[in-house]
Amino acid sequence: MSGSLNKVMLIGNLGDDIKMHHFEDGGCVGRFPLATNENYTNKQTGERVTNTEWHNIVVRNKAAEICNQYLKKGDKVYIEGKLKTRKWQAEDGQQRYSTEVHVNEFNFLNNRNESSTESSYQAPPAQPSQPAPESQNQDQPDDLPF
Repeated sequence: MSGSLNKVMLIGNLGDDIKMHHFEDGGCVGRFPLATNENYTNKQTGERVTNTEWHNIVVRNKAAEICNQYLKKGDKVYIEGKLKTRKWQAEDGQQRYSTEVHVNEFNFLNNRNESSTESSYQAPPAQPSQPAPESQNQDQPDDLPF
């Protein structure tokens, strides 16, 4: 098998509100920590054990704006993306590395107002697809329920 795969799927809770950074060109990036938990029972002691893993999440542009508008600390979310390692220099001059999950799809998993509301977002493809010819789909009614 040739090639490789870099894909991450996480369900967890926001550890903090989203920190937004806006750029001069109109783009933006949002960053937040995501906690995932692993629960098990210690066979020797019978004690229930929870291990929490923290992930650095990065969302960009429209996805960042949507997350910033609807997500807050503690909210549960499904994240799909890829791992990227970033190298940076700390104030003490040392080289540091940070591994981040760059999001390309997400679903909000919170219950709001006693009803389950689930919102989702999928980032547009990296390369734009060919538009359909104008003669197709011109006189067809929209079948979407909203």
